Amino acid sequence: MGKAKQSLVEVRNLKKYFEVQKSFFGRSSTLLKAVDDVSFTISKGETFGLVGESGCGKSTIGRTLLKLYEPTGGDILYDGKSISSLKHKEMMPYRKKMQMIFQDPYASLDPRLTIAEIVGDPLVVHNIYQGKDRIDRVKELIELVGLKADHLNRYPHEFSGGQRQRIGIARALAVEPEFIVCDEPISALDVSIQAQVVNMLEELQERFGLTYLFVSHDLSMVRHISHKVGVMYLGSLVEYADVNELYTNMQHPYTRALLSAVPIADPDTAEQSERIHLQGDVPSPMNPPSGCTFRTRCPYAMSKCAEEKPKLQDMGNGHMVACHLIE
Repeated sequence: MGKAKQSLVEVRNLKKYFEVQKSFFGRSSTLLKAVDDVSFTISKGETFGLVGESGCGKSTIGRTLLKLYEPTGGDILYDGKSISSLKHKEMMPYRKKMQMIFQDPYASLDPRLTIAEIVGDPLVVHNIYQGKDRIDRVKELIELVGLKADHLNRYPHEFSGGQRQRIGIARALAVEPEFIVCDEPISALDVSIQAQVVNMLEELQERFGLTYLFVSHDLSMVRHISHKVGVMYLGSLVEYADVNELYTNMQHPYTRALLSAVPIADPDTAEQSERIHLQGDVPSPMNPPSGCTFRTRCPYAMSKCAEEKPKLQDMGNGHMVACHLIE
């Protein structure tokens, strides 16, 4: 038997709720359950893909793991140590180890700063490298992502979307992190550029032993880059497994519907495959259905689905599914 891989990030029953004002005068409020009781593990050197429709909570998970949002409940372990309750100063050593690539390459770069200042900013914050060594490090980073050193004195508006995202990646790599949250890093890019960025992320992972949380709604790209994949629906994780297991043996009705929408290159296979169309809209996270939150759109829903929320169960080989149908 192969040696079990060591976990780097472990999420235990994570919750992130936002208080939303219901009245203009703020006299009443309700909770928006963006992330509700989510658990998973990311092994060192691997990519955990997180997919789901817009508003399902996948980006919120990424931001909560980095403590950009404070968790409402549950626990986050980094390399075996809990970081959930750490204060700002206590988190600083972990900030070097955990970085983020943002979704929007236009909004995530300060238009008033040069590329040298943007990429070098983390080095200043963490007081890494000095003088000429810092300049050399910035040049090294910008060349690492496929840009040229003579780009360093330019401003973000002088670059294309793909180039800006490369700059964002260089900034994330500046402090030599171990773990990077990739929050929809290709969704704002042209299709022709998306594959280039993903291939570069894979090359960087192999070279530096990086661990990724890759958040995306692009199921084909997630299959390409991920080792494990989790499927989110309305704040909950409904299924996760090794990538090949999930894409060839999906069990949850929502996962089946999502994957049925992925284009298939082989005409014969595409003709035989059935597209599953879900009925209705995604319910509001401020007023989710009782029991299984997917039951209002599920063609197989039964009375138990309204009464009891299904728990993740191991189908074997670490394939976890939250559905009453498989009990």
